[in-house]
Amino acid sequence: MSDFQLLQGLQNVPAHLKNCVVAIGNFDGVHRGHQIVLEKSLQLARERSLPAVMLTFEPHPRDLFALEPFMFRLTDGPAKARLAEAMGMDAIAILPFNRQLASLQPEDFVDRFLVSALGARAVVVGEDFHFGKERRGTPLFLQHAGREAGFEVLQVPLLQAESDPVSSSRIRASLNTSELDLANSLLGYHWMIGGEVIMGDQRGRELGYPTANFELPRTCLLAQGVYAVRVRLSDRLFGGVASLGKPMFDIHQSPFEVHIFDFDEDIYGHQIEVALIRHIRGQMTFDGLKELIVQMDNDSKRARTALDNLIPLSRLDEKLGLIIQG
Repeated sequence: MSDFQLLQGLQNVPAHLKNCVVAIGNFDGVHRGHQIVLEKSLQLARERSLPAVMLTFEPHPRDLFALEPFMFRLTDGPAKARLAEAMGMDAIAILPFNRQLASLQPEDFVDRFLVSALGARAVVVGEDFHFGKERRGTPLFLQHAGREAGFEVLQVPLLQAESDPVSSSRIRASLNTSELDLANSLLGYHWMIGGEVIMGDQRGRELGYPTANFELPRTCLLAQGVYAVRVRLSDRLFGGVASLGKPMFDIHQSPFEVHIFDFDEDIYGHQIEVALIRHIRGQMTFDGLKELIVQMDNDSKRARTALDNLIPLSRLDEKLGLIIQG
């Protein structure tokens, strides 16, 4: 995967990535349904000795027409790139989604991006994919356009899980309602968040549980509570227990706080990445700090047990590097 490329736009596509198989979609979360689209594109590409390119859009189209960003994003552009690389794609191309692109006729989208920029030999999309002005571009439209332009189109049916489609909105709802196991199952890997470690209020250290804190996006609707987590710091992996929300201390916008097990280093300013393994409990209030510490001890024991019994959800889960098969 060392040759994987991230393309910001399609102005100067390297020659070795042209004449490719293209998987197109928003791909927020790169969940199990998206993974089938990518796997189909990889299969076609390998059969024909062609490069496989994931074509996606940033920001999320729904945010373009909002007064301010409001989407609870499962994966931003860099996260989608990392997942695409782990899947085995040769490149990801991220098109800036703006009003000009939103108003582009689907015929022009096909000609400008799929034909001229990428020289697509085949295009793979989910059955619910739409693009172009007034969302007129559909899989059926692509099939007609492909016959004229000389590329094949493969339409992938929606994946069902427990009688409902696997979808980004369903995963967001699950994360918002503390159904982490369901969200991770639909993703096919343990959901990851991360950021730069910032200075906190030092209360955790005073309680015997120092934490590495980072801010979540304002649009993140992850349920408050306590989680068992896996933590990556550079090339090192750790277990930990994390908390979101501080009902005892009346803090409106609290950071994500991670107590890293068996760790005592100053990592302010460092980037950490956290995989959410198990939702242990919701937020609680206590009569005093002694009761809080007893609960934190219990949370840590439950988190260590969850981590001791951790197994990867898929080969992708392993390749992302936070969950390693023992």
